[in-house]
Amino acid sequence: MANEEMVDWEALPGAQGERNGSTGKQLLKFLAAVLLVGFCFHFLFTEFILWEPDSTKGCTLFQGEWILDNEGPAYTNETCHFIEPYQNCMRNERPDTGYLYWRWKPKNCDLARFDADKFLNAMRNKSWALIGDSIFRNHMQSLICLLSKIDEPVDIYHEMNYKTRTWYFSSYNFTLAVIWAPFLVRYDTFEGHNTLAEPNLELHLDILDTKWTTEYHKYDYVVISGGQWFYKSAIMWENNRVIGCHNCPDDNLKELGVTEPYRKALRLAFHFVSTNDHKPFVVFRTWTPDHFEYGKWYNGGVCNRTQPYKEGEYDGDPTDHAMRRAEIEEFEHAAKIGVKNGMQMKLLDTYHLSLLRPDGHPGPYRTYPPINDKNKKVQNDCLHWCLPGPIDTWNELLMKMVIDDDDNLGHASA
Repeated sequence: MANEEMVDWEALPGAQGERNGSTGKQLLKFLAAVLLVGFCFHFLFTEFILWEPDSTKGCTLFQGEWILDNEGPAYTNETCHFIEPYQNCMRNERPDTGYLYWRWKPKNCDLARFDADKFLNAMRNKSWALIGDSIFRNHMQSLICLLSKIDEPVDIYHEMNYKTRTWYFSSYNFTLAVIWAPFLVRYDTFEGHNTLAEPNLELHLDILDTKWTTEYHKYDYVVISGGQWFYKSAIMWENNRVIGCHNCPDDNLKELGVTEPYRKALRLAFHFVSTNDHKPFVVFRTWTPDHFEYGKWYNGGVCNRTQPYKEGEYDGDPTDHAMRRAEIEEFEHAAKIGVKNGMQMKLLDTYHLSLLRPDGHPGPYRTYPPINDKNKKVQNDCLHWCLPGPIDTWNELLMKMVIDDDDNLGHASA
């Protein structure tokens, strides 16, 4: 993986008595089989149950469908100049515009459009931190574009590479930061290993990344996410020793895959959050699916669809389901502890609604000018999201959960 942008995109006596006894045994076997099937179904398909419609619960924000919306986006690349080039699909001359005219319709209710004035007034004298990888930079840009219609922020801090950055809305004394912590746990990188076969990462699964833990106490609202970077080749450490690896050429190291290392990182991060003396409003955003077809980012994968999937048309990658299942299980466990400690912890489950939007990525329109020569290799981005685009819905959901404080969120909170 040559650069960060690529990395992010890097389940009885007598005859009559004998017959009665046989029937009873058969009945017991039948009941046992039913229970076993039920258990297996629950175990294997938990990820689907979490978002399956349940009309008895009223509004469920993360179940629903994408419907046509003639009104279109709340901003454009002309009205918002905070969009980074890689997500500026309009500027990069994406020819189709249909992806801009879809709206998320939750099951049994409507989702209000983002109200920037209401948001900023509610957040007066408050601060937010988004902790994770470049998907959160993508998310933050969307939020800033929505808010800048009311008050334009000032960049008050950024690292040299702009991965960690802080914005300030002076009229509301509101601070919005994005903190670069792609693994949530400590990681070390080594130069000179840039191929998929040579890991240039060492992950310490029992040590949190201090880049976010030392800043955590400063914020009133914290949104956390991660996961995609665990696909990278990496050597894993615990208790000051190597415990295995993911995607390494060394046969002497145990292959750990991605799900269990990710689960360990989440468990450590959630423990820090749920037992901390500082008690911000914490939101965890679930796994972000990519939509590469006919390959991956490094071997010709593309995302050239121009309309959302219909419900049931695409189920997603099995590994994505495993990663999301780990997220749900670890969050629910931590949230129970957090609630006992007086915390507010909610789940922003964007996975399923995002899964239905293969049309929302930059694809080949991640740079300007686009390459029109079919003989030239084009880098496709099928992980990040065009701005404006489907990712704006994430902020509408955040506003519903945090500002409107709707208690009827289905499976959204503990």
